[in-house]
Amino acid sequence: MILHKKEPILKNRLNDDHLRREIGLFSATILVVANMIGTGIFTTSGFIIAEIGNPQAMLLCWLVGGLFALCGALCYGELGAAFPRAGGEYVFLKESFGEGIGFLSGWISLIVGFSAPIAAASIAFASYFLNLFSLQTGSLAALSLFGTHIFTVSLHDLVAIGTVSTFSVIHCYGLLLGSRVQNVLTLFKIGLIVVFIGAGFLLGNGVTGNLYEPLNISVLFQDKFAVSLVFISFAYSGWNAAVYLGAEIKKPGRNIPLALFVGTSFVICLYLLLNILYVYSLPVDEMKGVLEVGAKSASSLFGPHIGKYFCGAIAMGLLSVISAMIMAGPRVYYAMSKDNIFFGLFGRVSKVRGTPVYSILLQWCIAIFMIITASFDALLLYIGFTLSFCAMLTVVGLMLLRTKQPALFSDYRTFAYPVTPLLFILGNIWIIYFSIKSKPIASLFGLGTICLGFVVYFFFHRRKQIHERLFQMEGVRKDI
Repeated sequence: MILHKKEPILKNRLNDDHLRREIGLFSATILVVANMIGTGIFTTSGFIIAEIGNPQAMLLCWLVGGLFALCGALCYGELGAAFPRAGGEYVFLKESFGEGIGFLSGWISLIVGFSAPIAAASIAFASYFLNLFSLQTGSLAALSLFGTHIFTVSLHDLVAIGTVSTFSVIHCYGLLLGSRVQNVLTLFKIGLIVVFIGAGFLLGNGVTGNLYEPLNISVLFQDKFAVSLVFISFAYSGWNAAVYLGAEIKKPGRNIPLALFVGTSFVICLYLLLNILYVYSLPVDEMKGVLEVGAKSASSLFGPHIGKYFCGAIAMGLLSVISAMIMAGPRVYYAMSKDNIFFGLFGRVSKVRGTPVYSILLQWCIAIFMIITASFDALLLYIGFTLSFCAMLTVVGLMLLRTKQPALFSDYRTFAYPVTPLLFILGNIWIIYFSIKSKPIASLFGLGTICLGFVVYFFFHRRKQIHERLFQMEGVRKDI
């Protein structure tokens, strides 16, 4: 008895099994908004208008992409209410298709879903930040092996690494601190966009005639419209953010569906208003192919000096994206570890802080590696293919679970079921098809990642079977 009483004192402080429900509806909604609003809305419209050539068609494309995202949010809300656990798609796919497919989604989340976008957003922040102060970004150190470039470290990289490290430390320290920092950054970003939209329409030097270019309905049935939806799906990604923290959200049966619906609907409205403002501020010929379309619109509306300050404001807004992804991603690796199909270390939670510290550090290491080697570029090319595949499969799983275990779904049911999930599935099939058609090399990388995920899963599955057999043998010996 004495040994049992002393045993907890000897336990590692990072060995508490449970995450705490500390996130309310407001913070969960803010997390969705923060994940969705990234660099995409400030950069992709110029390329979309170059593809489609018509501002009305571009606006319609943003609306269709938003409706796809909203359909996904409504479906994920039902799954999040039924399975309010950490892990998101990993949990949902494990319940509907089994452990192997669930692990595959977690594997994709680790490499493609979070670590690569964290690295990309951090590098984007560093670019905006250094340009704001006109600082040089030359190489500070480089490594080559047998004439092959391995990596380069520059001031640009150090700023990106420092950004990822700072927010990783914040989210290791505690969920409440992390969520408060997240809320402040996201409210700043929302405020920036709202002020930009309001000032642009009320005070800006725009041209109303740009909005009235007639729409040729045939463009909706062309490949270019579907290819544009691929880019728009990148900008809308993050609508499912709240489900990754299902184990830490209060009243999950109510708050998870509401956070997904409210957050996604709000972002759709902001995106449409921003794109209307872009068209109002710039004629089509000046928008085509422009990367920094947000900054160019600001310069056109308010004068050339405003564009620089707008870039600085975008940089501050990017911090919200980085923080949100660092907060959500580790919950997937934590859930995989708790199911004994990932290293046990990443299932540990700080007893003092209540955060999955080791999972956050794992993600930090991968993101830093991607920043230094710049290998994230290849990952970003196939991110749309792999994440669309996982999201589509998850909603298919919802329909299967509805058939097999209808009693699970009592707190919340998807609006307009089964039309809503079918629209989402068909929309993603459309996006995946044109991803393969327009970017076959990137799609091959995506398929390669999926295949590698299966190999890694078989390793952990085999290890789990061996441990279970040893445990059973030990039990038999004790009985004897």
